Amino acid sequence: MGNPGIVIIGIDPGTRVTGFGIVREVSGQVSLVEAGTIRTDTKKPMCARLGQIYVRLAELIASHKPDEAAIENVFVASNPSSAIKLGQARGAAMAACAVAGLVVSGYEPTKVKRNLVGAGRADKSQVAFMVERILGVKNTKWANDTTDALAIAVCHLNERRFARMAGK
Repeated sequence: MGNPGIVIIGIDPGTRVTGFGIVREVSGQVSLVEAGTIRTDTKKPMCARLGQIYVRLAELIASHKPDEAAIENVFVASNPSSAIKLGQARGAAMAACAVAGLVVSGYEPTKVKRNLVGAGRADKSQVAFMVERILGVKNTKWANDTTDALAIAVCHLNERRFARMAGK
């Protein structure tokens, strides 16, 4: 049997919308496996919404059996309450990965942008353009959360490759 490659799930956590992107790399070629969003019911209490994130990610992990996970780190802009909510969604996502035995790597949004576009302050359209180019897909009309999750997965693959080349 040939090289099965490596499968990575990228996660862009959020309590309203969590983006996910699953990619496979075989011999340096990256391809799309599945991508989308998990939209929680905003009328439900926070604990139920976090449960929705956990359950859907656990389903995706069981279905696609990724080898590793990559997730966006929490950042604090001007609203600490938003950062706390983001942290809660990130925790639900990390728990789903940990229960499945996945190693989870975290990345700052600026690092992901710099890794894919070359500029840490690149706008979302530039990141989406590069994600589509790398995955060989066009006119996807993905939600920003989906594109961000795929960018995180591709960034993780690049970081693994750089670490291997550096002998780490």
